[in-house]
Amino acid sequence: MRRILTLLPIVMRRILTLLPIVIVAILGGFFYWGLSGDRDPSSIPSVLVSQPVPVFDLPPLEGVESPGLSQTDLQDAGELTLVNFFASWCGPCRAEHAVLTRMQREQGFRLVAINYKDKPEDAARWLKNLGNPYSAIGADVSGRAGIEWGISGVPETFIIDADGTVVHRFAGPIVGDGQRRFQEALDAAKVGS
Repeated sequence: MRRILTLLPIVMRRILTLLPIVIVAILGGFFYWGLSGDRDPSSIPSVLVSQPVPVFDLPPLEGVESPGLSQTDLQDAGELTLVNFFASWCGPCRAEHAVLTRMQREQGFRLVAINYKDKPEDAARWLKNLGNPYSAIGADVSGRAGIEWGISGVPETFIIDADGTVVHRFAGPIVGDGQRRFQEALDAAKVGS
């Protein structure tokens, strides 16, 4: 018993010495998993799919010649519409912007946007530099519309059918393999309309 009591402080010191290393390894594993390129943010389900667009009413984006956006604009559209959440401070939004612009020009669908938690002057400058493919842009300065739509971040793009029902949600930039997957969803929505 005396031997055990003598060894106990030595064992405790070793455990306490190794504890920070074990904690750092566990946290590192979580960070690696979270940043892994194999994770697909668009695979997160949305409760909005197969539901009417949520209630929202956004003013136009200051400094841009474009009307604002509300759920009424999407419910009464009578055509397939893409709603793209973007922000000038979002790097992936910049990456997908050229793709969305080209897709809209080539395929002719209606493309509208919600500018999410952005400074109006920054967003206006961003659109001036990259071009404005949107027929309407709502300014969601407070982020409330983003909450109503259930977005997890920007960019996110929703496909809305002619009746104003959400038929698909795509989280993340529409580039690379994401562009192929988004095009498949868009083609399926066109067939369903």
